[in-house]
Amino acid sequence: MLRRFFKQETIKRQVLGTSYVVPDSSRCIQCGICSFNCPIDIDVRRHAWVGEPVKDSRCLTCGECIARCPRAVLRFQQTSLFDAQQAAKEE
Repeated sequence: MLRRFFKQETIKRQVLGTSYVVPDSSRCIQCGICSFNCPIDIDVRRHAWVGEPVKDSRCLTCGECIARCPRAVLRFQQTSLFDAQQAAKEE
């Protein structure tokens, strides 16, 4: 049982390490709760307003903005950015 728990945590960390926050701008009401709860002070609300992913290098992918959003505007999306960088290094 304990081994399964640690395996799930490892998978979770791997996914979060290669993901970024993506907004659904059509649902956002610009309340600012996401930005207020960001521990790094990223203006997540602005990203939601223009409909672009939060690709800020300071983003911890902690999920606070996603968890606090009252309208479920934000979600994690896994990226292949790191796979592309690894493939470029191997060539």
